[in-house]
Amino acid sequence: MNAGDRVRVERADQTYEGVLLPSTTDDHLVVKLDGGYNVGVDRDAAAVEVLETDVHDVEKAQSEEGESRIEFDDDLPTISLISTGGTIASTIDYRTGAVTSQFDAEDVLRAVPDLAGLANYRGRVVTNILSENMTPAVWQDLARAVHEEIESGADGVVVMHGTDTMQFSAAALAFMLDTPVPVVFTGSQRSADRPSSDNVMNAVSAVQAAKADCAEVLICMHADASDDRCALHRGVRARKNHTSRRDAFETVGAEPLGVVDYDTDPAECEVSFRREYVERGESGARSAPEQSSGDEPRDGDLAIQPDLATDVELVKFTPGADTAFLDAVAGNSGVVLEGTGLGHVNTDWIPRIAELVDDGTTVVMTSQCIEGRVCDRVYDTGRDLLDAGVVEAGDTLPGTAKVKLMWAVANSADVREAMGTSLAGELTERSVPWT
Repeated sequence: MNAGDRVRVERADQTYEGVLLPSTTDDHLVVKLDGGYNVGVDRDAAAVEVLETDVHDVEKAQSEEGESRIEFDDDLPTISLISTGGTIASTIDYRTGAVTSQFDAEDVLRAVPDLAGLANYRGRVVTNILSENMTPAVWQDLARAVHEEIESGADGVVVMHGTDTMQFSAAALAFMLDTPVPVVFTGSQRSADRPSSDNVMNAVSAVQAAKADCAEVLICMHADASDDRCALHRGVRARKNHTSRRDAFETVGAEPLGVVDYDTDPAECEVSFRREYVERGESGARSAPEQSSGDEPRDGDLAIQPDLATDVELVKFTPGADTAFLDAVAGNSGVVLEGTGLGHVNTDWIPRIAELVDDGTTVVMTSQCIEGRVCDRVYDTGRDLLDAGVVEAGDTLPGTAKVKLMWAVANSADVREAMGTSLAGELTERSVPWT
């Protein structure tokens, strides 16, 4: 009995039938049921019958050296799977009951046999952490790894990443990289060992998206609570809006860029786009900030600008907040403020903000509202902020604005102009109602 066999497991008065998955312990069996759910069963308390062997040839999909490769097919595109850790690459530690990040890129192929036959795969591990431990230094390592994979011929890249900070990492790569192929972030809200795991559908959909025409940095996650489609969000416009739902991610201010209609036959999953996007291509160059305009993202040759200023902070204003929060960022190259409504703070903050600007800190204003945009020309407070030197970020999301400012300080000759210009589709010229 091996992983990939179809088995029937009987325990007490329960019978389970499905494909045997790899398990992190010899004490338990993990079976993927036909409905997509996984179930774990105590091995000693179960009777197991092998119904069919090698339903999924899991082990032979790996070379003896442990590289994440399957047999090469000249008719298939090559997709690089880059692992950073997170729940999609996690399993249950049966000793503690905690979710722990254990899988590398090879394990993803073993754990998601549905990926077989969709592409030729190359696997690469950048780090193996839960996403709350993500750092700008890892973003830089990740950008370099993606650049190297595309440079060496990958037709698309899938980044396995924890969901909690995925939107930040996707935004970082969108600014650091010009890519002629799709770079698709995906993860899962529930680990492979748990019932209703979303790892298989998300991984399959992400690979299909990485084969598609859209040469942008995307986030691919469940579009709704059902297992019927994944949404493709532009990395700089996405936000995780729920702690645990499988459809936690949303595109703010618009519908998702596209969708992947999921099918139980992975080869039949269809990718479609609903809005304009950068098309896959072999050439075209990164637009310098002073050359970009409007809400169209960059398109271009493969290029990388991985430098980031790490002394940029995001500060959320709340009623009664002390100006000491601003003292803490004195001397920084940049700070993003998450203001109220149209982009406001109380009047006590404005003189201190003016001092920061005079001392060389770029101060950028965003809104803590989910929808809409900053406009500091409506009320006196806003006009005073503009007089103090604050830069309006339009409808750029606060987290995206922080990452963008980190990139702009390190790479742009005119940081203020860069922050007011759409570089990767993060900033629209105007906000319009949508349904």
